[in-house]
Amino acid sequence: MVLVTGPTGSGKTTTLYAALNEMDRVEKNITTIEDPVEYTFDNINQIQINRLAGITFANGLRSILRQDPDGILVGEIRDKETAEIAVQSALTGHLVLSSLHATDAVGAVYRFLEMGIEPFMVASSIIGVEAQRLVRRICERCAVEYEPAADELAFYRALHGTGYTFRHGTGCAYCAHTGFRDRRGVFEVLRVTDEFKRLLVRESSPDVLRAQAIADGMTTLRESGLARIDEGLTTIGEVMRSIHVSEGLDA
Repeated sequence: MVLVTGPTGSGKTTTLYAALNEMDRVEKNITTIEDPVEYTFDNINQIQINRLAGITFANGLRSILRQDPDGILVGEIRDKETAEIAVQSALTGHLVLSSLHATDAVGAVYRFLEMGIEPFMVASSIIGVEAQRLVRRICERCAVEYEPAADELAFYRALHGTGYTFRHGTGCAYCAHTGFRDRRGVFEVLRVTDEFKRLLVRESSPDVLRAQAIADGMTTLRESGLARIDEGLTTIGEVMRSIHVSEGLDA
């Protein structure tokens, strides 16, 4: 199972569909169950949730498993019943892609434990989690250097930023006088390694799991946001607004 997590509007569905688009949709049997179906694909069976007709994520997922699918996309895991069936599907050899509402990648894994899924089943089924946010990109046509406010600079230094030159958009007709044009993804990718699995089975705390994920090479949302600032793609204020990472800044 591969999970994508983030708040509403962070691009989770787009990421999941991009993953589906990379799969061989002709030779493999791929089925989705969604609420609602936002994009339509050729050679993919897509099911729309209809609670009045009794089609829920849990019931639909049970029906999908009878069709011998190679890949399953579950639009969102919202309850324990859906989580249990998704985990069982992954354990029986199906590739399961799904989204989940959580603050970060480790939080998504821990959410399964809070739902009551056995730790050994979570450790055996999930192979990766991606947390993401979207930050607005500085408009290149009106970008100028500026001096950030004191609170923004303090936030940047707390992220261990070392830059001294910063940019923002002053606003022009091209960007509708917002100073921003387009958006850019900020990502955190957690690979479930053997050591991470051992800690998960022991029901270690989220802080311990996060430390292990970082030791295994995970780039956090904070670090990814900092990289976007240093690349001159977005502003400190935009990272503060979208990533919501107040915990552990002094670590």
